[in-house]
Amino acid sequence: MQYPSQTSRIEISKSAYKTNVDFIHKLLPKNTLFASVVKGNAYGHGIEQFCPMTQEFGIQHYCVFSAEEAYRVRKILQTDAYILIMGHIADQELEWVIDQELDFFVFDFYRLELSVKAAKKIGKKANIHIELETGMNRTGIPQHKFKPVLKYIIDNQEHINFKGLCTHFAGAESITNFHRIQKQKKRFSRAVRGLGRLEMRPKYVHACCSAAAIQHPSMIHDMARIGILQYGFWPSAETLIRYQTRNKLDSNPLKRVLSWKSQVMEVKDVKVGEFIGYGTSFFTNIPTKIAIVPVGYSYGYARDLSNVGKVLIRGKRLSVIGTINMNALTVDITELDHVERGDEVVLIGTQGEGEITVNSFSDFGNLVNYETLARLPMDVPRIVVD
Repeated sequence: MQYPSQTSRIEISKSAYKTNVDFIHKLLPKNTLFASVVKGNAYGHGIEQFCPMTQEFGIQHYCVFSAEEAYRVRKILQTDAYILIMGHIADQELEWVIDQELDFFVFDFYRLELSVKAAKKIGKKANIHIELETGMNRTGIPQHKFKPVLKYIIDNQEHINFKGLCTHFAGAESITNFHRIQKQKKRFSRAVRGLGRLEMRPKYVHACCSAAAIQHPSMIHDMARIGILQYGFWPSAETLIRYQTRNKLDSNPLKRVLSWKSQVMEVKDVKVGEFIGYGTSFFTNIPTKIAIVPVGYSYGYARDLSNVGKVLIRGKRLSVIGTINMNALTVDITELDHVERGDEVVLIGTQGEGEITVNSFSDFGNLVNYETLARLPMDVPRIVVD
């Protein structure tokens, strides 16, 4: 069943993505690999729709969180695309990961030893990236265990391809984390120099996500794991301002790739002195015309947006009124002369001169961009446009 029978759809703009890819290539040093981070269902954009589109612009390297996401990328691309798993791999999945010649993070001795065991069993080398704990205090090999890990790699090099050394910075999007990240930079740089002395430098040394690539360009090495920038969003307002100031720009060089659209399901008039929807959260002080839109919190439109959310209909920015239901929301369309069933409703995106940004969408619900995007349900249809 195709739209318009679906309650909403997400559109992925190919031209917007090209703009962002061109920007990222200019941001990164010439010989630095741009690895597209597609964890969280490609930040809500949809792995199955987003990844094939990226290949039209030369992208061949993908970072995912789990073996499940790696499976989805491999299945949809069916090519020799490079896939790096940065997080979860169940023990029983490790043999498949090695057999598929995927790269993956090793952040403890348990996974390192299990990787060698699995590699021996299937007769292929494990492609590992050693993740160092430099101060994020999440996953990562502690500093004092780094030398024993290197010794273990040397002792088992017939079963291991030491493909990468990496770390992750703790909040590079904010100046409040500056001193913490300075310590991380020193620790990671010390480890890289140590590998050089041992003549063990792997193919990829990488530490930068989108925010770090902007805020700490000196730490861009052989590869950068770029997520939010490629989708047209800045890690924070601070990173945008810093980039604009540094480059003397007034405009935003990125374009939003994602739009979210639905349609009017019903139009009706409500008399003065009535409540709208469940409960008593909205009371009509004047004769009010409303439109019902078949999108609610079960489709990713948060209940927190009750009485504060905004949508676009016929180019006008209109208020969501009453309590968001599981499957529907109500819009005050009193100011419009004419609205009818089937009219397009923009939840995120542009229509005419109006725009509903993910930023404003997030502000209404006290969410960050990442969270709003990642919460978009997987069963909302995604289509690639222009």
